[in-house]
Amino acid sequence: MSWAGRILRVDLTNGLVKAEPLNMDWARAYVGSRGLASKYLVEEMDPKTDPLSPANKLIWATGPLTGTMASTGGRYTVVTKGPLTNAIACSNSGGYFGAELKMAGWDMVIVEGKSPRPVYLFISDDVAELRDASGLWGKTVWQTEEILKKTLQDPLLRVSSIGRAGENQVLYASIVNDLHRAAGRSGVGAVAGSKGLKAIAVRGTKGVGNIRDPKAFMIAVKQAKKVLADNAVTGQGLPTYGTQVLMNVINEVGALPTRNHRDVQFEGAKDISAEAMATPRKTDGRKHLVTNQACFGCTIACGRISKMDESHFTVQNKPQYWGASGGLEYEAAWALGAANGVNDLEALQYANQLCNEDGIDPISFGATVGAVMELYEMGVLTKEQVGIEAKFGSAQALAFLAEQTVTGQGFGKEVGLGSKRLTAKYGHPDLSMSVKGQEFPAYDGRGIQGMGLAYATSNRGACHLRGYTVASEVMGIPVKTDPLATEGKPELVKAFQDATAAFDSSGLCIFTTFAWGLPDLAPQISAACGEDYTPEVLGMIGERIWNMERDFNNRSGMTAADDTLPKRLLTEPARTGPAKGRVNDLAKMLPHYYEVRGWNPDGTLKPETRQRLGL
Repeated sequence: MSWAGRILRVDLTNGLVKAEPLNMDWARAYVGSRGLASKYLVEEMDPKTDPLSPANKLIWATGPLTGTMASTGGRYTVVTKGPLTNAIACSNSGGYFGAELKMAGWDMVIVEGKSPRPVYLFISDDVAELRDASGLWGKTVWQTEEILKKTLQDPLLRVSSIGRAGENQVLYASIVNDLHRAAGRSGVGAVAGSKGLKAIAVRGTKGVGNIRDPKAFMIAVKQAKKVLADNAVTGQGLPTYGTQVLMNVINEVGALPTRNHRDVQFEGAKDISAEAMATPRKTDGRKHLVTNQACFGCTIACGRISKMDESHFTVQNKPQYWGASGGLEYEAAWALGAANGVNDLEALQYANQLCNEDGIDPISFGATVGAVMELYEMGVLTKEQVGIEAKFGSAQALAFLAEQTVTGQGFGKEVGLGSKRLTAKYGHPDLSMSVKGQEFPAYDGRGIQGMGLAYATSNRGACHLRGYTVASEVMGIPVKTDPLATEGKPELVKAFQDATAAFDSSGLCIFTTFAWGLPDLAPQISAACGEDYTPEVLGMIGERIWNMERDFNNRSGMTAADDTLPKRLLTEPARTGPAKGRVNDLAKMLPHYYEVRGWNPDGTLKPETRQRLGL
């Protein structure tokens, strides 16, 4: 079997660390990573727990294919109850940390309680202990990683940590590893901060040597890698342009949310696109994009490494930002750019670096700034309150608010609440472009109808990675569907949601699904784990995971009323582009989605659905 077979349970309250055998019945039924960690959370914790209380649990989890030679086998997830949404939270990250944890011999780390002083968890294969982190508290993610590597005298150490935003409990604080890979959404970093846990530092030398059928696994992996290499998206588009290739595409489709979703097309999209990143600058002749980068075991290499213009106003006297660093991905470029009407590529890169350095989700941050800018233009917020003129399009305001938010200063404390709480505080809750309190990613549900339904029903709040129907509605993967049609979208959304849950639980990257389906995943998992995981079985496992998450949210107090979209998307028609005159037709799709899911009209699971899925 490809599971390590062990979990590490960490009691922060009493300073105790102990190993436990993995529940193999659960592992077979939920695979690993997202599914398995969520199963542990659901079984061990009251759904009504306050996310920032010691009673909440925080779980780092790998999948059975994490650390193996399977392409993209570097993923891990962080599962908890999210403070931004009050819903189940599962945030996924790449880089090298997940593989290192698996190679140290651990499937999961379950963190409980609250430490009386700042600590970090040190893991070296079988050795695991809590150590004092008082000297690390107040440090950025980048500083924390550097200090731990020097202190422990191991440059190959892998670190997963929070920055000052997590310490200050910014409600969308992230957990960052390898400097610019992040478990980014839903506030998992705020939970770590509330517990006094600064970091996990891990060194694994065991490898993953327990593949059940090595020969069959190598054959399956080789075939699957060829599929990725031969695919136009995973073999060409993503390596060349990264996810940023979508900026101009989605803008042309008329689904690029602009100025807090007032518009669906951004006139400055070309200035912050992948093409702009790869074009030599007029100021110094250098390209913004330096190179692409891959996570552990990845044959796609969609990551961006970028370098700023040193004369830009944001970094003129800040040489620490002059070197090459993690570059803009599509979601961050959209949230920091189009969402606020900002087309200054360098300002976006600066804000993105601050998000990485101190651990905040650039999607929620940028979208919240969009709400601030709209409130400012309405006259609800003033320059004296915000600390700067904050009109749409202001690169200066974007940079200023990023600095304030990551350090918890001034109006940054308000921005750190997220758009739902901020807009409600200032009397305009309808201006929060969020679902269940989590801000939208970079697709407008009026121009891509299926994504509107996917947002509304996502278990972790608005999310593109829980059912990426853009693949079908825009890119024609695996089949082309009309983005403006509603018919068939409930079935499409369910299929994407279930498949995504299975891929997330394997320990592989969701970007493989541009080329792979469950028939490509099944032989890899079967050979690694020694279980007969057919595509049909994996599909049912994904459905089981989705329904388990839904039931947790229902028991936490969420209802069908939470499966909705902001008033703007339901009542204000798109003003330009192919979707001109359209709103999102959620009311047409949602009742049928419930039927397809096997749920009651109130959004709860029917008894026969529970029985069929073994819940």
